[in-house]
Amino acid sequence: MTQGTIKRINSDRGFGFIAPDGSSQDLFFHMSAVEGRAFDQLREGQRVSFEVGTDPRNPTRTRAEQVRPIEE
Repeated sequence: MTQGTIKRINSDRGFGFIAPDGSSQDLFFHMSAVEGRAFDQLREGQRVSFEVGTDPRNPTRTRAEQVRPIEE
């Protein structure tokens, strides 16, 4: 699993962006991709693990899936 930090969350619209470790390209994630915790319990700056997947609406883009908080 890849790890990164939540960079931005849009609670009203149910999505956010993760800054993956070692990459300058942020990844989109949808609230439906969050596992192990409710979306509204996530916070900016929180460490997460995730899998990189393909966006079904645009196969040329990637997104974060199976997003799980890393317990600190």
